[in-house]
Amino acid sequence: MQNRVWASVAALAGFLAVAALQLALVVVPVLLVLSMLPGAAALRVGLPVCIATVGVMGYATWQALHTRRPEPVGIPVGRADAPGLWALVDGAAAAAGTRAPDRVTIVADAAARVIEHTRLLGLAGGRRDLYLGLPLLQAWDVAPLKAVVAHELGHFSPAAGRLAPMAYRGRVAVGRVVPRIPRRNPAGPLLRAYARFYRRVDAPFSTEQELRADRIAAGYAGTAAASAVLRDLPVLDGLVRIFHAEYLGPGWQAGHVPDDIFGGFLRVLAARAEDVAVLRARDPALPSTWDTHPPRSERLAALTAAGGDEGGEGEEAAELVPDLPGLGRALQAVAFPPQGRTAAGWDDFFGAARTVEVEREAGAALTTLSRVAGSPVATAADVLDLAGDGRLRKLAESVFPGLPADETALRVAELVTLLLAVAALRSDAARWRHSWTGTAELVAPDGAHLDLGGLAALAVDPATVATARERLAELGIDVSAGPAAQGAHPRAEVVGGVVNVVVDGARTDLLIVDTGLVLVPGLPRSQNGSAKRRLAEFASADVPRRQVIAPETRFVAYADVARATQVKRRSWDLELRDGGTLSVRGALDSDELPGGWNALGDAVAFLSRTR
Repeated sequence: MQNRVWASVAALAGFLAVAALQLALVVVPVLLVLSMLPGAAALRVGLPVCIATVGVMGYATWQALHTRRPEPVGIPVGRADAPGLWALVDGAAAAAGTRAPDRVTIVADAAARVIEHTRLLGLAGGRRDLYLGLPLLQAWDVAPLKAVVAHELGHFSPAAGRLAPMAYRGRVAVGRVVPRIPRRNPAGPLLRAYARFYRRVDAPFSTEQELRADRIAAGYAGTAAASAVLRDLPVLDGLVRIFHAEYLGPGWQAGHVPDDIFGGFLRVLAARAEDVAVLRARDPALPSTWDTHPPRSERLAALTAAGGDEGGEGEEAAELVPDLPGLGRALQAVAFPPQGRTAAGWDDFFGAARTVEVEREAGAALTTLSRVAGSPVATAADVLDLAGDGRLRKLAESVFPGLPADETALRVAELVTLLLAVAALRSDAARWRHSWTGTAELVAPDGAHLDLGGLAALAVDPATVATARERLAELGIDVSAGPAAQGAHPRAEVVGGVVNVVVDGARTDLLIVDTGLVLVPGLPRSQNGSAKRRLAEFASADVPRRQVIAPETRFVAYADVARATQVKRRSWDLELRDGGTLSVRGALDSDELPGGWNALGDAVAFLSRTR
């Protein structure tokens, strides 16, 4: 074990040696060339060349080895604020034989991690922070929390050798730095090649260190609790993603924010036990290249073989942090800033999201019908007119060529049902009744069942259209009330901007608003200052949610993004719901308005969670 830790640390130190070697390989040839030039020529020509060459390689090496770790957003909790939680953390540190974190911060993710602010690729340590996810405090009792905190602090345990904490710090630093080295960085190829060698050298020790951290967790919290964390932490993370995608994301993108996000997650936690079982039965995701964890089956087998205390009765985690709901509301304010969105209770929040969704679908269907009909079709009333004179079925056959007659009839009925739903909502003759376990249902204002499907069946038949109109009028549904027009939504709030990014290969200025991305064709490089002033003018003006603010400008709504992936630092790929893609790449001359890159990174991070 001692040999492994020494090999790991020596290989880690080799990164700095390789970086220095690269600089030497540049400096020495330049100096040799200078020595062969006459003194005046060396001063006049060689010195600038030397400075330029060494400067480029020196900067490239510094850039390759220097990455800023973004601070996770959260609420710091002091010892006086949560003495029970700090007692747990201190106990975990004592079990691991290491110092306690300097700070504990509660974050929004279902995760627990200790981050040490290191220097020299982890060879030198620094301040140590514990980041603990609020969903863990909501979902678990005390024993799993003890296990997960002890495991994280177990990485810094000297039980595997005095240099073991240094080896772990370095492994984390290298795993963070190497994937972020730009492909065009001249210092990158050699550092990446050395990283592959380092990973082979470090792998045996990193595996043993993870298994030792599991044993420390079991010794502090019990084997059952340590095993439960291995099984349930990925499940809880998956449930948080479902919550973001299915519950939080749609209403957020529609311009609203729930008044209690984490209270809603508690309801999902209670309501979707079947989904938890499905997630628990899934095989774990394949580890990333720099993931140090052995397979879960191997870790569970090692814990079972080690035996030990199974742990006592479960204690409520609420005892650790006084006023957990209040902490959730405080965390929401910093982790999910509303940025101009309208706060609402969960029922209204879900209703607003569902309404925007059906209006978007209805608008697309009406656009298609208008194109086929050759004249505007804007409301359910227009569609009923088409049904009354027998044209609706013929138009549908043009929209859905080749479908059997019964399938075409079904599509027509679905379309009319959708349009009647929009008309009912616009007439205040219906509202959404949300279910935490199923699909939202459209009901009458008093909560009674609203049979829009039956009314649609009457409306599509020319013989019963008049009857459908009468019944709709009795229900207070104005069929002339159509979906909101494009641009009729509330004004969007600008949260940042970046000048001179490359979008799909074209120079573009990017404005980030709370509902999407505004893409403005870029100006020539010679007009960088003008481009920044122009984008600042756009940012200071009122920007409608979906309105073009300049000729040839494109708006990409967050609601139209199916998937968002960060390729590398300041580079993202977006997959759109219509099948298109969008690549966003930073350039050497990119310049930002206040909040620029951070705003874009936050937007993509949120999209990646809600998809």
